[in-house]
Amino acid sequence: MTAGSRGDVAPFTGLGHALVRAGHEVTLVTHERFAPLVTGSGVAFHPLPVDPRAELESERGRGLHHSASGPGKLLRAIRLARAVVGDMTDGLLSAARHADALLAAAPLAPLAHTIAEGLSLPILGLHLQPIAPTREFAPPMLGGGSWGALGNRLAGHGVERAVDQVFAPVLPAVRARLDLPARGPRSRDRRIPSVLHGFSPLLVPRPHDWRPGLDITGYWWPYEREQQLPSALREFLDAGPPPVFVGLGSATVPDPHRLSAEIVRALRLAGLRGVIQRGWAGLAADGDDILTVDEVPHSLLFPETAAVVHHCGAGTTAAGVRAGVPAVPVPIQFDEGFWADRLVTAGVAPGTVPLRRLTAEPLAAALTRATHEPRYTERARELGARVRAEDGAGRAVEAVNRME
Repeated sequence: MTAGSRGDVAPFTGLGHALVRAGHEVTLVTHERFAPLVTGSGVAFHPLPVDPRAELESERGRGLHHSASGPGKLLRAIRLARAVVGDMTDGLLSAARHADALLAAAPLAPLAHTIAEGLSLPILGLHLQPIAPTREFAPPMLGGGSWGALGNRLAGHGVERAVDQVFAPVLPAVRARLDLPARGPRSRDRRIPSVLHGFSPLLVPRPHDWRPGLDITGYWWPYEREQQLPSALREFLDAGPPPVFVGLGSATVPDPHRLSAEIVRALRLAGLRGVIQRGWAGLAADGDDILTVDEVPHSLLFPETAAVVHHCGAGTTAAGVRAGVPAVPVPIQFDEGFWADRLVTAGVAPGTVPLRRLTAEPLAAALTRATHEPRYTERARELGARVRAEDGAGRAVEAVNRME
């Protein structure tokens, strides 16, 4: 069970495929628009009604751009999620009634935990970000960084309580439908006991103060059936030196035309060709040295690029690291600042260029460093090889096999 953008869904297609190969029957429960992602994987699909892209493009969703701070954006996101979570409840309950166990992603964890309690089902958490409070870093959903050991820990608990407010309107009715006591367990007891984290410990080592039951497995790569790059993209790649990929994934932006123009100017200032992914931001550009594409497999494209410029969503960050190419992070909101910092700390990115302050000159300077200073290419190749050697899906399959 998961909800959110493509990056909140795609890793579970690969994990689901691995579970199918291990002999399990698997159903992915998420937004209907992502049904094509499981085609050919052997994973069944149960649709949820909310369209995340439509929500981000709504007046409520566009309001996220009105907040400059991490806490401000989080509060607006909580109001947005609170308004739609009730629409998904029937679909989640319906799917769970046919299950022997629940695997719950972080965006739906409190609701999934209640459903598992009511149906007496075992449950395992599957998180793509380090959600649990720790003294070692501030909550990723607030943009990362550090507020000091005590501040980090307190902020983590604060985010937990804020997320609880998303589900506060629907949990009483769900508990009633499942014949559970009206008053649920205390916040501490609503936590899923065992949680696996689908990212590499090379980027985020397991915090020393995490409770038992929280483990980091390595990445869960999206399922990708046999594919080839589109012919126009193949021809563009073969026509010159490796280009730079630029994409913002499922993020939306206030002014796509202005941003596209700044990106093109930056590429040309740096003397680089570019592949620009349209994405939900609506980026687009023309020219012999620029190609605009729609959805393409990052696992096929990224290894053929000189660098990747991206918003640092968890999924795109993982794909760039896996490919072993340098990055130029352009974080926009939520955990993207956290992952951007991790790429810089890992030595595969020269620094961040936050979207709010993005103009051609600083982006061109970062691109020049990323593509011309050998240390970034060498470190990216080294890290990519080590990450590819991890077996995150295999460790998760072992954990599912142990569920009772």
